[in-house]
Amino acid sequence: MKAASFKTLRETADLRHLRQIIAGLDEGVILIDPDQSLLWANDSALTMHGVDTIADLGATVNDYRARFQLRYRNNHRLEADDYPIERVVAGDSFSEVVVEVIVAGEDQPRWVHQVRSLVLNDADDGEPACLVLVIQDVSARYEAEDRFEQSFNANPAPAVICRLSDLRFVKVNQGFLEMTGYQREQVLCKTVYDIDVLRAADRRDLAKERLAEGRTIPQMEAELDIPDGGAKLVIVAGQPIEMDEQPCMLFTFADLEPRRKAESALRHSEERFTRTFEMAPVPMAIGARDGHLLCEVNTSFTQMTGYAPTEIMGRPLGEVELWESSTVRREIEAGIAHGRDLRGHEARIHARDGATIDCLVSTESIRLGDDDCVLWAFQDITQRKATELELVEAIEAVMKDTSWFSRSIMDKLARLRAPQTDVSGPGLDDLTARERDVLALICRGYDDKRIARTLNVAGNTVRNHVARIYAKIGVNRRIAAVAWARARGFDGEGVVIGEPDREIEA
Repeated sequence: MKAASFKTLRETADLRHLRQIIAGLDEGVILIDPDQSLLWANDSALTMHGVDTIADLGATVNDYRARFQLRYRNNHRLEADDYPIERVVAGDSFSEVVVEVIVAGEDQPRWVHQVRSLVLNDADDGEPACLVLVIQDVSARYEAEDRFEQSFNANPAPAVICRLSDLRFVKVNQGFLEMTGYQREQVLCKTVYDIDVLRAADRRDLAKERLAEGRTIPQMEAELDIPDGGAKLVIVAGQPIEMDEQPCMLFTFADLEPRRKAESALRHSEERFTRTFEMAPVPMAIGARDGHLLCEVNTSFTQMTGYAPTEIMGRPLGEVELWESSTVRREIEAGIAHGRDLRGHEARIHARDGATIDCLVSTESIRLGDDDCVLWAFQDITQRKATELELVEAIEAVMKDTSWFSRSIMDKLARLRAPQTDVSGPGLDDLTARERDVLALICRGYDDKRIARTLNVAGNTVRNHVARIYAKIGVNRRIAAVAWARARGFDGEGVVIGEPDREIEA
């Protein structure tokens, strides 16, 4: 059988059978006629180019080159004759050519393809009957390598990578260069023992054995040679990895000198903290996170509660019965157990003589030595609460007969009854009834879709209401609207939602 023409080859049973065989392959396959026409491509090949049909790839090799620009991984663009599809037509045989594929009109590559060629010859005369381009999408692999390269270079932890076959360094990051003072070219192509990363290691023989076997090297102290002829005390560890399908060892380092300085600074900091803690005018205590045992209390705490340090330290707060009730204690301890720090949490405690004290309680997770602790701070607001109660009682007495008050006066009295900060500007009475409904649902945490369902209105209607609310109260975010409402004593929980809007949009 003679080599078939483009038209004839399309009509042969051989081509149909070939298409049936390769249609479901994971690899992309493009069939090319010797006259440079693109005959057919399987679904994988189309997907790897982001198109749906062979026509989208192009009718000919020239069309393909116009629609897809290729470049090597070193950012050098391929010349026309270097395109894998051109090389196939030219009869070139190749395998594992890696190129980046850029859609015409775009700047950045969408895919990385690994390409090989195949020529199907006529059985009778040996002439090419069909040219085949086989493609693998290796984008994920190279993206992972790029991420590793970026992460390795950006990682502030000093690190080098050596190839196990010859123990030569093939990569070094900026952290290693800054720690040692080496230049990059002074490190690359040197061996592990030229720049001895295991010098004076406390388990050097074990490290050398593990390195020879390509196994993990545990952390150990060592001295690292530096260019000025000295040595730096470090902790070194090794982790086997693969790079470009070659076994390697990743060495990471920790400079012990900064750690020693940090430990010294921490000791001084703890000493300053202890002095500040003891002298603070705010009642404070330190307790273990696990079990809430008090280990330190300051003088202000003793003066407020009447408990001497020896009476309360080493005992859990629940046993001391500091809190007004076990319910309050469990609520506070549950919040701490879930990793939440309290800020101005209002609670009532008992003094040693039985007196009750209204407090604002704040906590902060801290670490003392190797222990996880909680720093407690108490603000006595007993007098302030008494003053507020007297004020509320006076307002309630006045408000028993409010028929002669205007709406604005009522609103101001309501604000006074629940005083908040920064409530100048527009008030709730500046919003329509429906806008207050929407604001109430925002305060409950509803999103636009849920608000629309609750009010039985269209999504656009909700967005229009939200925009008008923002404009009236001078905010541009949901969280700001919630803060504005709560500053005015409006949390939306007690609002009965009104009748649905009539202007439901199509």
